[in-house]
Amino acid sequence: MSLILSIDTSTTVCSVALHRGGALAACYELFTEKSSSGMLTTLIQHTVQHSGHQLSELDAVAVAKGPGSYTGLRIGVSTAKGLCFALDKPLLAIDTLKAMVWQINGFYPGSYALCPMLDARRMEVYCAVYDPEGRVIQPTSAQIIDEYAFADRLAQQPVVFFGNGAAKCRTVLSHQPNAVFPAQIVHPSAKTVGQLAALAYEQAQFEDVANFEPYYLKDFVGTKPKKLVV
Repeated sequence: MSLILSIDTSTTVCSVALHRGGALAACYELFTEKSSSGMLTTLIQHTVQHSGHQLSELDAVAVAKGPGSYTGLRIGVSTAKGLCFALDKPLLAIDTLKAMVWQINGFYPGSYALCPMLDARRMEVYCAVYDPEGRVIQPTSAQIIDEYAFADRLAQQPVVFFGNGAAKCRTVLSHQPNAVFPAQIVHPSAKTVGQLAALAYEQAQFEDVANFEPYYLKDFVGTKPKKLVV
């Protein structure tokens, strides 16, 4: 029975979970307005210790690979790789958006399409479109949201827009009868990363720990420091 530690730092939410044989054994999540990934190692310690296990007992470490926050992904993946090297355990990488689909797919029948969205800059989101079984309908992309976004898909079927980027979509697509917006924000979570990781573990879908990189989707763009006026 596999024991897998899962990490998700794709957004400002820092999430750690432990799954035993695919069942959730423990989970800690920290919700803050700013990045909370600096608390990651503390959450890992609490999750493992409070479940009655030790890090040495792990069979694998899983991480949400992106898309998402550049800094958050970098911290999460670096931590996961460090654990794999130190413990000599395999690494599993799970698509952040697909793991989000697993949070809500049981609430919507097969006629719906599910579109997880993560906030990017301005009117842009990172998104993909899935069916309720988790099969990709439209691959991951950086999408500019305007009144024409998803027009072809919405003409065919109801689409559920969810995640912290869905608010941008609601303001311009609420007039569309097939556009569905859940009442609550769905945040990426290590809970569903771990569920998918258990399946990936059974199929030995391991990553090359030394060379694995997060799926940033877009290059990091830093802000230029302002000139000091004296």
